[in-house]
Amino acid sequence: MTQKNKKLEAIPTNVISGFLGTGKTTAILSLLKQKPASERWAILVNEFGEVGIDGAIFEGIHSQEQGVFIKEVPGGCMCCTAGLSMQIALNQLLTSAKPDRLLIEPTGLGHPNEVLQVLTAGFYKTVVDLQKTITLVDARKLSDSRYTQHPIFNQQIEVADIVLGSKSDLYDSLDTENLNRYLAPFNVSEVQLIEHGQADLNWLTGPSNWTPLNERQSSKVAMVNEDVKSQSGKSLKAASDNKNHTHGDEQIHNHNHDEVHSQSDGHSHEHQANSHKPAEGDLNELKVIKVENKGEGHESVGWRFTPEMQFDRPKIKAWLTSLSVLRAKGVLITTQGIYSYNISDGSVTEIELDECAESRIEIISDKIESSW
Repeated sequence: MTQKNKKLEAIPTNVISGFLGTGKTTAILSLLKQKPASERWAILVNEFGEVGIDGAIFEGIHSQEQGVFIKEVPGGCMCCTAGLSMQIALNQLLTSAKPDRLLIEPTGLGHPNEVLQVLTAGFYKTVVDLQKTITLVDARKLSDSRYTQHPIFNQQIEVADIVLGSKSDLYDSLDTENLNRYLAPFNVSEVQLIEHGQADLNWLTGPSNWTPLNERQSSKVAMVNEDVKSQSGKSLKAASDNKNHTHGDEQIHNHNHDEVHSQSDGHSHEHQANSHKPAEGDLNELKVIKVENKGEGHESVGWRFTPEMQFDRPKIKAWLTSLSVLRAKGVLITTQGIYSYNISDGSVTEIELDECAESRIEIISDKIESSW
């Protein structure tokens, strides 16, 4: 049977979740390096921000000629609106890729339980073979109530078959001890410590033990929070080489509307998104587009730049490093080449890319500064 006529049936599928900055994208890049050359893999990427960065990072390193197919769902949790945006993107991806494996990366502020519900219902029951669900946790964050008291952080652990303690090279003995204690009430079947996102391909294989979350499972969160003990903007324009890179208010599309989506499990989440997502023609005319998003107690701001706009590499890296935010990332065309940037915990990871269609930057924080 040719690839074109290949039947979509029982595709091995893994959901790889984790809160902001845990290293999901880095782990997936590690898995892609181990992909058998003969296999076609599909990656469905969901981002909280509106401009979409992770898909551009994947595409800047891997191509369809290498058997890697990417599809993005930006702008908040893809389980919103009964999973419609997810289903449309997933159908398009599966049809074009006819993959041997599907990896799904929900946003760090998304609801993995709802994603798993979509994958195990209706049409997808026969199309998807749900295998190990993997959740990344940075144990150093277990002393921060913004993480441990956030329902999504705990839901990500509740649905996991395997928990990866990411960035373990930065742990001390208390971090490892706290991780094991925090995970104990969740009955996680396997815990692995990883450095630099080095995930093992073998962890993907095997049936998932996931079942829809119920009130009894959700009550574990209170137990966990009692058990874990606490341990002891500059201007973006300065980074640009192009003197014409200024973008006044008249150049910015920022039309927002509020939506509240109630989910079947009784939780609801507020999501503020753009009512108009600018087309390529808009970007070419405006040179720079700024978009914002809000939900789950966090805010994001992102920029898209026309490809002729090039940045000074040392200046943009210095600006990103100076940011005091939960998360920042970007793909940028600089005068010294094309690079992706990943900012977490005040450190910047820089990776050279082969290509990107346009420069993009996304910042996620508790509150976005008006000066950005």
